[in-house]
Amino acid sequence: TINDETVELVQPYFEMEDYTLENGKKVCGNVAGLLSWTKAMVVFYGVNREVLPLKANLAKQEGRLKIANAEKDKAQAELDEKQAELDKVQAKFDAAMKEKMDLENDAETCKRKMQAASALIDGLSGEKVRWTQQSKEFKSQIKRLVGDILLCTGFLSYCGPFNQDFRNLLIKDLWETELRAHKIPFSDDLNLISMLVDQPTISEWNLQGLPGDHLSIQNGIIVTKASRYPLLVDPQTQGKAWVINKEQDNELQVNSV
Repeated sequence: TINDETVELVQPYFEMEDYTLENGKKVCGNVAGLLSWTKAMVVFYGVNREVLPLKANLAKQEGRLKIANAEKDKAQAELDEKQAELDKVQAKFDAAMKEKMDLENDAETCKRKMQAASALIDGLSGEKVRWTQQSKEFKSQIKRLVGDILLCTGFLSYCGPFNQDFRNLLIKDLWETELRAHKIPFSDDLNLISMLVDQPTISEWNLQGLPGDHLSIQNGIIVTKASRYPLLVDPQTQGKAWVINKEQDNELQVNSV
């Protein structure tokens, strides 16, 4: 119930010289307590007059804070929800970017392969004429294959005992004449050596001691390709040395007479 008017009414008493706690104790202890109480209440009123608005403002601000916290919690929940959606979208985006990079890498690889293929095609374009000619030659070679095989098998079967001149006589003068008479196609320039053996094999034979002339190579073909065991007339022992070197890995046993 204390108000400004009450404080104003008691203010003159506070200005009196004898309105003190010490003077009150001289008169009566109760008077001293009442005197001290009045001063204390005035001081409390002055303090409380400033504190009450602060309390009211505090309550008001606490209400606002409660509302703000509720709004904050709601906003945080919405933020969490949006963050979860963002994480899903980000994951999809990352997967799409990875797929894009993979596709770009595949496209780059395919592009390099296409460029290499184009370069290869351009580089081989000059071979088209040769391939066309070779294709025609293959067709012609197939037609002549029967006659060529007849000459090769005849050479392996019958030419072994004879020298180079007689072998040429058999092949060129007798057998080719018979083939023409029976209209069997064959190659006029047939090379028996290249037909029956490749060059690396010939080189290996030479390293093993076989001489490099045509007769020796033909003899080597007969030894390795014919179905019958060969009988070597070998006064210079070149054939014997070659056979020993050639078959050393097969543990060939040689009996010297």
